[in-house]
Amino acid sequence: MEKIFESSLWATRFMVLLAVIFGILGAVILFIVASFDVYDTAKFVLNTYATHAHPQNFHDDVVGGIIGAVDLYLIGVVMLIFAFGLYELFISEIDPAKEVDGKVSKILAIHSLDQLKDKISKVIVMVLVVGFFQKVGHTQYTGALDMLYFALSITAVAVGLFFLNKVGKH
Repeated sequence: MEKIFESSLWATRFMVLLAVIFGILGAVILFIVASFDVYDTAKFVLNTYATHAHPQNFHDDVVGGIIGAVDLYLIGVVMLIFAFGLYELFISEIDPAKEVDGKVSKILAIHSLDQLKDKISKVIVMVLVVGFFQKVGHTQYTGALDMLYFALSITAVAVGLFFLNKVGKH
């Protein structure tokens, strides 16, 4: 009885395949949406230069469109790391990922939930940084105090990334 129960319990790990499949599907959707955003931004730039009609916020719109796409790409990467990590932790190692061009690939080497959490959290931090800079690009500054807050916030992000990088290397 114990052997049957343990075998059944162990087989439930395959439920993780749902998260893997839909994680990859989510990543594909994000990559497609981000690519359309880049396409739309490129179309906007070409139309603007072709008609010689530069809107007032032209550069902000272009940079915002590209940064928004980068944000979506990064979230798509989070989804891929999540899906690959769950698969490797619960199902099996991904054999083709082990060796790329004769070298052992460490990009997706995940051997514990802590490693998966660390990889995902680093990418999420980058998503937040990109989102921060996207918001900063659309902010209106009305005085010196606003500029001081802007400078302090940039400094805080830089210091945070510095320490995140330091912790990640140890």
